[in-house]
Amino acid sequence: MCFGLNDADSFWGRRENKLMKTDIKEKDGNYILEIDVPGYDKENIKIELENGYLMVTAETNQTEENKKDGYLHQERFFGTCSRSYYVGESVKSEEIKASFKNGILVLSFPKEKQEKVESKKYIQIQD
Repeated sequence: MCFGLNDADSFWGRRENKLMKTDIKEKDGNYILEIDVPGYDKENIKIELENGYLMVTAETNQTEENKKDGYLHQERFFGTCSRSYYVGESVKSEEIKASFKNGILVLSFPKEKQEKVESKKYIQIQD
């Protein structure tokens, strides 16, 4: 869920709420999430793991002002974005690796190990 600028101002164009786009891939037995968080600083991104859900929250407080007389437009953005991903209850926080570069947060963690399920099992009928 993302909160931020009002999209109703048609004069300046519609701002798309497509923050935190995520690409997920699998490599060497790990899942890798690449999450777009442009305009946010590493210090303002929080990652937590609870009950198998990985929650990523980013906050910003940016002010861009044009101080010239007769300005037509000033913008301020105060916002919070958060998104959760179900990663499985077997994933431990110490197994999750995180890096942040050029507005992209990369998280990697081991694929949840699933026990092999028998494809066919016979049930014996009792007398």
